[in-house]
Amino acid sequence: MTIRPDLSKLDAETLETVKKAAPSLWCNPAYLPTRDEEAATGLKTAISDWHMLAPLLEKLFPELSATHGTISSNLTEVAPLQQALGYTPKFHGRLFVKEDHALPVAGSVKARGGIFEVMMTAINQARSEGFLGLSEDVTKLASREAHDFFAERTIAVGSTGNLGLSVGIAARTLGYNAVVHMSSDAKAWKIDRLRRFGVKVRKHRGDYNLAVAAARDAAAKDPMVYFVDDEASELLFRGYSAAAMELQTQLKQIGVEIGPKQPLFLYLPCGIGGAPGGISYGARGVFGPDVHCFFAEPTQSPSALLQMLHGTELPTSVYDLGLSNKTEADGMAVATMSKLVANHMKQRLAGVYTVDDDTLLNWLTLAYQQADLKLEPSAVIGFGGPHFLIDTAQGQAFCQRHLARAALENVIHVAWTTGGSFVPELQFQAFVDQGSAGAPDHIL
Repeated sequence: MTIRPDLSKLDAETLETVKKAAPSLWCNPAYLPTRDEEAATGLKTAISDWHMLAPLLEKLFPELSATHGTISSNLTEVAPLQQALGYTPKFHGRLFVKEDHALPVAGSVKARGGIFEVMMTAINQARSEGFLGLSEDVTKLASREAHDFFAERTIAVGSTGNLGLSVGIAARTLGYNAVVHMSSDAKAWKIDRLRRFGVKVRKHRGDYNLAVAAARDAAAKDPMVYFVDDEASELLFRGYSAAAMELQTQLKQIGVEIGPKQPLFLYLPCGIGGAPGGISYGARGVFGPDVHCFFAEPTQSPSALLQMLHGTELPTSVYDLGLSNKTEADGMAVATMSKLVANHMKQRLAGVYTVDDDTLLNWLTLAYQQADLKLEPSAVIGFGGPHFLIDTAQGQAFCQRHLARAALENVIHVAWTTGGSFVPELQFQAFVDQGSAGAPDHIL
């Protein structure tokens, strides 16, 4: 029997709201905004690794030739969308979108982690087998000879879709056999796209966590299979973290200097936690106490909120609260959070909020109409951040505790989008139609 800790009155009230699948905000009482030397050191390693990979990526993927092998996305201020969402500059600051939904190669934030882990694994395997010398140019891995070398090996992953696309495309491009174990809520178009790349897809009846467990077990039986473990991968985590330095560069280019008088709030869609956790970790290394990172989840799949609220050492599941873990935001249909990420986020995560599917679809439509953004339902959840932080009692208490009063109107809000550019047109139009039909007369 698992012994649950005594919860504060505020946390107990939040838990009751979560049980009802109602939009909620939880602010982390252990949150400690400060300079973070550990994160800064980890970030330097990640950036160095990405620099090493850039020439190889440029050779493997023609779409990266213009950026010389760099995987990056635009940072865009979205004033018309901000107005449509009801956020006034005087009270809510400025709203930006970090457009990882349009990342090249994989079309989602998972390009930052999945491609990174596959490439780093390929280098490690090639070196350990003597195929690639320690001082040899890594672009050798783009050769026909390397393709044949990797063809004897397999890379496997469990996914609801976007990580599978990222890992599968990268693995097949190098020559690996690739196997993606998909959960029951994976979208058919993602499965079809994987199969067109020659990726083997294993569809499971269970949810994401069961698909990952099945993939892990299958890989353990074959020494020629490398398993990308979304629940426990430091490589994935490291790959995501480098995005924070890219963000700092882009903010400086438009004259935005993050500091005590102009703090940064990041709103990050969360499934198992690897991508938002890695990005948050990197952001702490760059911005220190002046960045405040919030994870965002569907009301039926608040795995991170529950895990962080109960404590990182206790296993928690959305099913324990009677929630369905069913959501149109398939990339976030996850019942339990990564323990690795939970431990990294103990004092680094500012909080977590949840949003229902009808609101997500409405925001998807607004984002398309007001900012010409083509997003998946999971990718729009960051748009709720300013509401929760500025317009709710808990959010206001957080700001009073951690921000100077004069800083509120200067806050830079960044909604981090995650996927959508690869969604088939008919599917996307169906999302837009749903969002138009169910448009609420208020934000949340």
